[in-house]
Amino acid sequence: MSAPIASPRTIHMIEAVPERLEGSPRQLRRFWSDEFKALAVEEASRPGANISAVARRIGILPSQLFRWRRELSGDGEQSSALAKEQQPRSAAVKERVVEVVIGDVVVRAGADVDEAHLQRVIRAVRSA
Repeated sequence: MSAPIASPRTIHMIEAVPERLEGSPRQLRRFWSDEFKALAVEEASRPGANISAVARRIGILPSQLFRWRRELSGDGEQSSALAKEQQPRSAAVKERVVEVVIGDVVVRAGADVDEAHLQRVIRAVRSA
């Protein structure tokens, strides 16, 4: 068992509060003004700025700052929408192509091509 303490202990409580940009709200679910977002993105966009450090200093996650930067540049929604559109199309085109090899000739047709039309093309290739 430990011996009792001879003198009373003094406990010091230290509270560390990160410095925040003016305009940042302090409620649980935070709503940021457009001006605050623009200031944060501007600060993070400076040459040599560390986005994670800026985010930590103003009290947000780095992913939030990256999202604001994408939204304010205007190409975030467009680039993600383009990526979503292009990927399925190219994958779908590869899956839905029918290849028919006749000698040295390769006939490629989409899977949605009418069967009668494909037969006419194959007859034309064979007769040529």
